[in-house]
Amino acid sequence: MNTIKYILAALLISVAVTNEAAAKQQKTDHMYIFGFSASFQDSTVYITDIQDVQGAWIDSKRGFLLGIENYSTQLQEHLANKLQRPNRVCITFYDKDRKKVEKKMAKLKKKYIEKGMGMYDVQYLTTADFHYEAVDMGDD
Repeated sequence: MNTIKYILAALLISVAVTNEAAAKQQKTDHMYIFGFSASFQDSTVYITDIQDVQGAWIDSKRGFLLGIENYSTQLQEHLANKLQRPNRVCITFYDKDRKKVEKKMAKLKKKYIEKGMGMYDVQYLTTADFHYEAVDMGDD
C-alpha cells in the first residue's frame, strides 16, 4: 500500500513539473504595480502610487508577475536606505488592468484609513519619491 502511495506521489510531482515547464515567460507592454509596506514595530504604513512598469515579465499561463519578490525588495531597500525604515514587510500588488489595481488599492486604503480609525499613519510615496524598475526575467 505504501508503495502505491509513493508511485502516485511521484506521478503527481512529475505532472506538476511538466505543467510548470509548459508555462511560458512573456514580457508585457504594461503592468500596473503599487506597493504597500507595514511594520510590526510602528503604526506607519506606506503606499506607493500606481505605476505603469513597462517590460515586466509574467507567467503566460497564470498571469503571475515573475520576480515579484524583486519588486517588493526594491520598495524595502528604498524604505531602509532613503527613509531609514529598515525591517519592513513589503507587498507588491499588480495587474495588467489598471482598473483592477485601482480596486485593490481602494480596498487597502479603506482597511487602513476608514476602518483603521486613526490607528495607522498612512504615508504616500509618489512616483517622484520611489519608482519601480522592471525586473528582467529573460532566459539570458
